[in-house]
Amino acid sequence: MGSLTDTKNTVEVLNGGKQVVLPVKGKTTIYQGALVALDADGYAIPGKKAAGLTAAGRAEETVENKGGDGDLFIRVTRGVFVYANTDTAANKVGAGHVLKPCYIQDDQTVTALATGTSVAGLVIRVDDKGVAVEIGTGLTVPATAPASGG
Repeated sequence: MGSLTDTKNTVEVLNGGKQVVLPVKGKTTIYQGALVALDADGYAIPGKKAAGLTAAGRAEETVENKGGDGDLFIRVTRGVFVYANTDTAANKVGAGHVLKPCYIQDDQTVTALATGTSVAGLVIRVDDKGVAVEIGTGLTVPATAPASGG
């Protein structure tokens, strides 16, 4: 396709991509509010400690897919959401992690430990309520993954 030679209505998709609809992995339940990730095949699953996942955002509804891969879909919002900080003192996300990646521990918890897991997103704030994480805006892997606590 060549360059434009006249005006064109370049349509904005899905409210700027803030919300996406994703196919859910078969035999999987994702609860509203969960950190949602995509597996290697592109199916939505609850966040969990595993390498090779792509953080997608927050589940806007609960979906129980009792069928096969992609039989049901889930609405996911990309943005900044507060998740629990890990209970493991050595792997807690702290003030020194702000504007750096944190990692998925499970569908409601993030950690500073990069080993054997996937990037949840960028740490925006850390306080007694949890870790505010920017999810689904392009950060999926750090340039170099540290061997331990990020």
